[in-house]
Amino acid sequence: MRIFTAFLLSLTLLATACSRDSRSADHREYTLQGQVLSLQLERKEAIIRHEEIPGFMSAMTMPYSVLDAKEYQPLKPGDLITATLIVEPTRAYLEKVKKVGEAPLAVADGGSAPAAASGFELIKTGAPVPDQEFTNQDGKKVSLSSFRGDAVVVTFIYTSCPMPNFCPLMDQNFARMQAKLKENGNLLKAHLVSVSFDPQIDTPKVLKEHAQKLGADPRLWTFVTGDRDEIDKWAAGFGVSISRATNDPRDITHNLRTALIDRQGNLVQVYPGNEWTPEQVLADLRVMVGVD
Repeated sequence: MRIFTAFLLSLTLLATACSRDSRSADHREYTLQGQVLSLQLERKEAIIRHEEIPGFMSAMTMPYSVLDAKEYQPLKPGDLITATLIVEPTRAYLEKVKKVGEAPLAVADGGSAPAAASGFELIKTGAPVPDQEFTNQDGKKVSLSSFRGDAVVVTFIYTSCPMPNFCPLMDQNFARMQAKLKENGNLLKAHLVSVSFDPQIDTPKVLKEHAQKLGADPRLWTFVTGDRDEIDKWAAGFGVSISRATNDPRDITHNLRTALIDRQGNLVQVYPGNEWTPEQVLADLRVMVGVD
């Protein structure tokens, strides 16, 4: 009996070790130091301007969530914090959030450019989407009207976005939609368009490499960019808000919007944030084109 018990114990310890090794491969931790700019306690989210996180990302201003709302309850805008940033394959969040001081909410380090969405009118549902010229991953000029006759799903990303539940999640959602479209020979006659608002980094060569890593089929999924100011203005029509620190263009603050455009180029629906699913968009596509 003792031998059998010892055998079971060794199996348990081995399973625990394997579990820890598996977790360590998909679970990374970083120290974050920054300032709280705003809080949305009901969403367990805060906008935080933080310093460079060595080995992971440059200085950035982004929304960060916590699993437990109590982490943010003692805080207010202006508070200086330290926290542990947890990065997993499909999500990122903060824990061990600790206030270490406070400072005035002043525009620092040369400030940031105003959000692109400010001052621009949103495109109304059912209204024509303004045509826009882009440069695709092959370096060729294309426009939104180039896809006329197809239903178009548009999302906005930049390839160096490090947060798994932001731009990388949009990439994963589009990859899943592409796979579903291929299953039925693209009966829905749809095309996916990922628009980068970071043309300085996302050159056609970079976009092409990114597309290849994702297995993007150019017959179904196109990556484009273009003039930065024009892209910002066009994106603002869908409710995309983009701002960049004037001293570091890599410091990009943005929200997420994905849009469904019909075959005539009219706006059907905008999906805010990252909570929509490929199945939801495909279901809306089927209703739009009348396919059961």
